[in-house]
Amino acid sequence: VNNYGFAVERRSDLENDTWGNIGFVSGHGNTNSPKEYSFIDYNFPAGNIFYRLRQIDFDGKFEYSNSIQIKVEPPDLFIVLQNYPNPFNPTTTIKYELPIAGFVIIKIFDFLGREVATLVNQQKPAGIHSVIFDGRELPSGVYVYNVRCGKSIQIYKMILIK
Repeated sequence: VNNYGFAVERRSDLENDTWGNIGFVSGHGNTNSPKEYSFIDYNFPAGNIFYRLRQIDFDGKFEYSNSIQIKVEPPDLFIVLQNYPNPFNPTTTIKYELPIAGFVIIKIFDFLGREVATLVNQQKPAGIHSVIFDGRELPSGVYVYNVRCGKSIQIYKMILIK
C-alpha cells in the first residue's frame, strides 16, 4: 500500500565501502494483492557483496529491508563479450569479465583506425563489468573496439546504423 517503488542498493565488503543506489523498480501503488518484482545487477565486483531495498512511499517516507549477502567468485578467464545490440542505434553495451583486478582500457576506432572514443581507462576490480557506448555523434558505419587488461587484448567489430 502506498508503494512508489524500491531503490536497489549495493555495497561490497571492502573497507569503507558505502551503500550505493544501483537501480529502481517501480511499485504497484495501492493494491492489496500480492505482486512480484525483479531486478538484475549486470555490473558487479567479485567478492562478498550485500544488497538491500529501500521501499519508498508516495509521500517520500521509506524503510530498509534486511540486507542479504552474496559471495561472487571471480571469472576464470579474461573474457570480452560481443557488444549488444549489434548493429545498434545509438547505444550498445560492452560487457567484460576480469579474473583479477587490473587496469582496463576500452577504445573505439573507426574503420580507418582513427580513435573516436575512450570508454574506460582505469583500474577495475575482478568481476563482471559493462559499459555503454553512445554513437549518437558518429556517422553510420563499422567500428572496432578493443579491450585491454594487462597484456591481454580482445578486439571486436560493431556496426552503427542510423
